[in-house]
Amino acid sequence: MTNPKDTIHDLRAILFDVFGTVVDWRSSVAREVTAAAARYNLTVDAEALADRWRAFYQPAMSRVRAGNTPFVVLDVLHRQNLDQVLEEFSLGIFSESEKEALNCAWHRLDPWPDAIAGLERLKQRYMIGTLSNGNIALIANMAKYARLPWDVILGAEIARAYKPQPQAYLGSAA
Repeated sequence: MTNPKDTIHDLRAILFDVFGTVVDWRSSVAREVTAAAARYNLTVDAEALADRWRAFYQPAMSRVRAGNTPFVVLDVLHRQNLDQVLEEFSLGIFSESEKEALNCAWHRLDPWPDAIAGLERLKQRYMIGTLSNGNIALIANMAKYARLPWDVILGAEIARAYKPQPQAYLGSAA
């Protein structure tokens, strides 16, 4: 049987989930929602809207995983979910370009306070990267915005599958 202490010495790369693990999606999205609503002098419970938007995340991916919906990148799912949430919150005032801009809130997520220092420390010894349901452009934009020091970005479109499907992991590792 392999000794775990021996295995750790062979470790060369560490891959991370991103949303919620490395970045604070809730506060970041709520900030963007507040700013969008303020342009129309609207008051909205931005955290509730962010939570509701995120609540559509797993069901949307489940439809893709089940084969009921063809694979699309997360930006597309986020946009579809945003349309539903804005309707639920009676916020039909936004133009298409404003909805697109708001959808890009997911590209501008703030890191948790200790995330960058922790990643930099790991980066001294290992290659670090993402294994995310986010699409590569989304995660790359987020990395630039938040100064996340990834060596590699792997997104769902590489395997054309969403976690936790095995092919999401295996396709990215190939």
